[in-house]
Amino acid sequence: MGLLQTVANGCQVYFPKWVIEEEVYVRQPPDFESVRFSDRVYKLRKALYGLKQAPRAWYAGLKSFLLKSGFVMGSVDKTLFLLSRGGDTLIVQIYVDDIIFGGSSHALVSSFAEQMSKEFEMSLIGELQFFLGLQIKQGPKGTFVHQAKDILKKFEMGHSKPMTTPMSTNTALDADEDGEAVD
Repeated sequence: MGLLQTVANGCQVYFPKWVIEEEVYVRQPPDFESVRFSDRVYKLRKALYGLKQAPRAWYAGLKSFLLKSGFVMGSVDKTLFLLSRGGDTLIVQIYVDDIIFGGSSHALVSSFAEQMSKEFEMSLIGELQFFLGLQIKQGPKGTFVHQAKDILKKFEMGHSKPMTTPMSTNTALDADEDGEAVD
């Protein structure tokens, strides 16, 4: 088997209360206005979901937590984090407020899920089946990623000949050590 011998998991992390760096003021919410101080605004001390600064504050908090937990951030993809413990590896990929993770050890994956649950309010979705429009099938023979057949209809390509693998399966992909980081 490959690196991800255990089932890859997905989770939805809800916005924690992260401190924001800028000064932000908001109007009093409807039906919660103070009768005595109706002309005043509130100064935010923590980020709110939907606030323009919220994604940056959320990512900074999550990144800080992962780095303190021993993860190493990817040099090219800053939303990819790796943790090596002994001979085992855990991979964490972040996309907005969705996180997928998997590893070579059930114990390492379970430990990470438990750590995240203690630190963040989140719902564990379980075995990864969909991510960013891709369908993921996991089984004893490996993990397979594909797009639904109806994508051809969506882009009016229903007449196209489908291919199981549209690229060479014998090509070895190596790390580009001299490559430049992508923004």
